[in-house]
Amino acid sequence: MNQIISFQGELGAYSHQACVEVFPRDTPLPCHSFEGAIAAVKEGRADLAMLPVENSTYGRVADIHALLPESGLHIIGEHFVRVHVNLFGVKGAKLADIKSAMSHTVLLGQSRGFLGKHGIKPETGADTAGSAKHVAEAGDASMGALASELAGELYGLELLARHIEDNAHNTTRFLVTAPKPRAVEQGNKMMTTLIFEVRNIPSALYKAMGGFATNGVNMVKLESYMLNGSFNATQFYADIEGHPEDGAVQRALEELAYFTNSMRVLGTYPESDFRETLG
Repeated sequence: MNQIISFQGELGAYSHQACVEVFPRDTPLPCHSFEGAIAAVKEGRADLAMLPVENSTYGRVADIHALLPESGLHIIGEHFVRVHVNLFGVKGAKLADIKSAMSHTVLLGQSRGFLGKHGIKPETGADTAGSAKHVAEAGDASMGALASELAGELYGLELLARHIEDNAHNTTRFLVTAPKPRAVEQGNKMMTTLIFEVRNIPSALYKAMGGFATNGVNMVKLESYMLNGSFNATQFYADIEGHPEDGAVQRALEELAYFTNSMRVLGTYPESDFRETLG
């Protein structure tokens, strides 16, 4: 059965690459915004949404942390994309022809060394795939684009330099989200993502975290952000290893609940094999 996978950006974006890697036989649906990608699933125009949640160089994707808890979607999987930056030009162009390169500001920042070495002026575009599309349509041999190999292929560009990023380990983590949770069996390596708001009492967060330590549950991520602009209301986003029905996880969550005003599991899903390479 063919599924439709929504994502933010143009065809050829790294989010599109994530869709292709996880769901190679399914249909990608580009959207102008994260809100649009989420709405596509909620309105039934897409079956799943592929959402970037964090990057190893630039940290969390703040918009997703704000949107996901209220989206009504459930996390059913994770996927890591190694962000390789490539320089493209129009057909027939050579590296020596390129005087300027267009891309999202993040990719330009990740390729300063290469651009400086070759005297190429960086130009900010709306996004990576959109920049590739713009260069293809402009047809100017002096203009280059920094993008994924998928984008270069889609827009018929010439690959002039591969993997030019300064950071050799730049990776983006994506979450696969669905309108309903999917049943997952205990026993395999699992991740559980949850959000919670601690009670306004002394040492509430310290005490809430104690349940994970005493029960031997590994928390791989804990991030905080304000609720509705209030300095007194802080919500926490956490990723833990394990299934909520595991005895240790169950006890840790029960202790967490005692020190929180609210707690909600956003999803339990198989741990990506990529995590084994993280050490």
